[in-house]
Amino acid sequence: MIREGVALSRFRRVAKGIVQRIQEVLNAQVFVVDDREIIVASTEVNQIDQCFNTLSNLRLPFQVGQQRGEVILNQLESDEISSRLAQVLVELIVSQALSIAHQPVQPELKNKFIHDLLRFPNRDESEVLREAQILGLDFTRPRAVILIDAAHYLLSCPTKPFEMLDAQTQRSIQMIIGSIVKFFHLPNDTICAYIGGSEIAVLKASSTQDLEAWADQKDPAGNPSWANLAALKRASTALLDQLRSQTQTDLSIGIGRYHPGIQGLARSYQDARAALSLGHHFSGENQVYCLDDLGVAAFVGISDESTKIDLAKHLLSPLDQEPELIETLKIFFAENCYPSSTASRLSIHRNTLSYRLDKITSLTGLNPRLFDDAIQIRLALLLRSLVNSHQGNDSKLGGCTIPERSNSGHLVQMPNVFSR
Repeated sequence: MIREGVALSRFRRVAKGIVQRIQEVLNAQVFVVDDREIIVASTEVNQIDQCFNTLSNLRLPFQVGQQRGEVILNQLESDEISSRLAQVLVELIVSQALSIAHQPVQPELKNKFIHDLLRFPNRDESEVLREAQILGLDFTRPRAVILIDAAHYLLSCPTKPFEMLDAQTQRSIQMIIGSIVKFFHLPNDTICAYIGGSEIAVLKASSTQDLEAWADQKDPAGNPSWANLAALKRASTALLDQLRSQTQTDLSIGIGRYHPGIQGLARSYQDARAALSLGHHFSGENQVYCLDDLGVAAFVGISDESTKIDLAKHLLSPLDQEPELIETLKIFFAENCYPSSTASRLSIHRNTLSYRLDKITSLTGLNPRLFDDAIQIRLALLLRSLVNSHQGNDSKLGGCTIPERSNSGHLVQMPNVFSR
């Protein structure tokens, strides 16, 4: 459907250009019709579908992609030019217009390429890399997706490709993209594209070096899938502040994790989109959302099992080398979070239990004494237990190997928050 719309839009643009040029050169009455004999461009203000049937000095067929049409020269305003010369001139004008139309339109091609890359991940990787090279896009660096919801700024959620949008919407999108590229300074560092609806995707280089300006020595290293997220959040928060200041409207940003490989970009996009959807639903707008900051909502709202397990691994990874703390948590929840009975069952003093719970909070950022945090930890432990039951009794959650999934059927499927 998108491709058909793009083809029709290009045909109409070519038709209007042909009519305008012939009018300038020959001062003639000109019509362009499609393959159904419907006028798509004309020199006449009031287009009457049958008026070109009265007298046609010239009918010249042409084709733009799969769309066919005809240029109809109805009558010349002057007798100073012969019909044969008029035909030659019309043919030259049409040929020139088609030549220009068949030249690549870089923004259009890039937007479509990124759209397909993020939403249809099952393409041949070598083919994707070849197309990226032609478009001058660098995919040799690790990248994560930052997804911007600009619905309020665009005043709607357009359903058309970029090249079919009205001029005002195009300018609004280009302003946001230009601001993003300027914020991150290096065009190769940041690949931006409008991918439909109100979505603007940023494929941000996400290695430690690429995010050095927003890094903090206290940031945890952890699993590569979650590494550098703290720096990426800081960068996205600063970007959101800049965009909101420039647009004077509500905007939101969703952050996806880094996943290896070309197909990993689609998973990162799904992470970002799920974070935006859940964040909007539970926390409103004008914020930066990431799955690991959404609390219980992430476990409840995400349907993809692999993502939930990855999240559980990430939340409890600081306890990988702390079996005593893992055991303390198990007993604490088994005793319904009662400190006295937990300490008694563990044969430790209550002060010792309090010290362990404080250490868990310090390591994970989650406090087992608080309801929402306790639910997150409990769900993470349950997922850990399920994984271990299938992969052997591994005392380390980080030792569970979760296969990468490239099939779009396994990706997070969330409601389209951009349709509101």
